[in-house]
Amino acid sequence: MNVLLTTAGRRSYIVDYFKQCNGVGKVYAANSAYTIALQRADGYLITPLIYDDEYIPAIINYCKENDICVVLSLFDVDLLVLAKHRNDFEQANIRLILASKEFVEVCNDKWKTYEFLIQNGLPSPKTYNNLLAVTEAINNGDISFPLILKPRWGMASLSIYRVENMNELKVLTQKCKREIFSSYLKYESGMTKDFPIIYQELISGEEYGLDVLNDLDGNYIKTFAKQKVTMRSGETDLGRTTASKPFESYTKQIAAHSHHEGLLSVDCIKNDNGIFFIEFNCRISGHYPLSYLAGFNYPQIVVDWINGREFNKENIQFQEELYIIKDLVPTVLNNPNIRCNMNRIDGLIKLSRMV
Repeated sequence: MNVLLTTAGRRSYIVDYFKQCNGVGKVYAANSAYTIALQRADGYLITPLIYDDEYIPAIINYCKENDICVVLSLFDVDLLVLAKHRNDFEQANIRLILASKEFVEVCNDKWKTYEFLIQNGLPSPKTYNNLLAVTEAINNGDISFPLILKPRWGMASLSIYRVENMNELKVLTQKCKREIFSSYLKYESGMTKDFPIIYQELISGEEYGLDVLNDLDGNYIKTFAKQKVTMRSGETDLGRTTASKPFESYTKQIAAHSHHEGLLSVDCIKNDNGIFFIEFNCRISGHYPLSYLAGFNYPQIVVDWINGREFNKENIQFQEELYIIKDLVPTVLNNPNIRCNMNRIDGLIKLSRMV
């Protein structure tokens, strides 16, 4: 069984996790620029940009050429494009492991995330999708400063601002809009260009990342909880594995309504008033490595499922109260004694400047 990880970026450790699985063939990686994850893979594809008309055909053709039967994405923008073309992959006998197109939209669009939470009786910070609505709410006393202002289709903590007063609200709204439409956030934000920002009640407390595991038929299996102790560029840098029991009644409900396949990442805040849900990502998340090191071997579970093996509960063991930190390891990309395609290195330099 050969696997392809799309938009792999710098997540070389995910490539390694899959390569270490029993029953896997080759692990391939795809990205629009050469990255460390591609170097670590058994083979790689430099793709067109995600919104290019040739993006999906390039991936499907590469899968056919390399007998790849399973595709997983590691990036939010990619998820929606792949989900819209699920039928094309199925016709090529390639299994996409992700949520439905409708639920991917719920995950990527933070306003739809809020609507999903409210409709299903799940606690969430008060949220507004336009400046007029949040201004009226402030004037009516329904919400008060400070607020959180962020892109409706945002990711990686880009253009998120804490707002302290009305003047900042107006200024940072315009600043956020400029940043959205001058970055790669413009593509998805273009679908809601009149309302590209959300305004959210600031909730203080401990931040948690939850991995919610469903089987490939969308049935709930287990939740894995981690406290986000420190963050870097929107991902957990230092975290603590913890008990999932306080979150399970909520995550079972989320899983029942999402029917997602495989892994769903859920961000929430816990304080004395309860648990408040903020965001979803229907992919392997930036905090998943904490779960992996604590014993939750999701790549092996995927490989076993696709190979028709019985589910092994040893792969969902989870050790609590571990503090886990990400390590930055310098790596040589080219050897001066070996001919190297510098276009690959140039691509990585550009990517590094974006992060």
